[in-house]
Amino acid sequence: MQKLELFTYGNTYHLYNRGINSCNIFKEEDNYRYFLSLYEKYVDPIAETYAWVLMPNHFHFLVRTFNPVRVLNPDGVEGRKKIRSPSQQFSKLFNAYAQAFNKRFKRHGSLFERPFKRKLIEGEDFLKNVLLYIHNNPVHHRFCDHTEEYQWSSYLIYLSGNSSKLPRKEVMEMFGDETNFKFCHEEKAEITKIEEWLEI
Repeated sequence: MQKLELFTYGNTYHLYNRGINSCNIFKEEDNYRYFLSLYEKYVDPIAETYAWVLMPNHFHFLVRTFNPVRVLNPDGVEGRKKIRSPSQQFSKLFNAYAQAFNKRFKRHGSLFERPFKRKLIEGEDFLKNVLLYIHNNPVHHRFCDHTEEYQWSSYLIYLSGNSSKLPRKEVMEMFGDETNFKFCHEEKAEITKIEEWLEI
């Protein structure tokens, strides 16, 4: 049985989960949009997101949780600004989405497998490999032939000129530039090797 990573402040994680019994968790376009709106509500306050993909029956996120912020209290004494627990915020996301999904499709019971899985990511090389793995997930599962053909991932956002909360500048610098970023995504990713390391 896979050991579940502690989910704490100031670390980078690959988070992933699937529908219970591998059932679909996204059936309509509105499902994807609503999940992302809940993600923004519950996760953006506690983590920076490097990459994401939503597949019909599972999802992947690459996030870096924020550190608690040091602040001065009114009396001048140093304290810490309260930051909500990462696990608690993701649980709120999943519960809120499951309730809406169950209501929409007239179903009952759990929607997601529990507990949701996470893997601590240490080092820039691992971060880059997991980012590539996430963006190539639709290709790996044969939903498309190229990463740019899949709508529900962060890949196209990186290449767009639109404003985004993704750390576009930092990620492009990791890959050297946008040209190499695109080139690396076109290379055949070592999916099996990465999955073994992530214990998926």
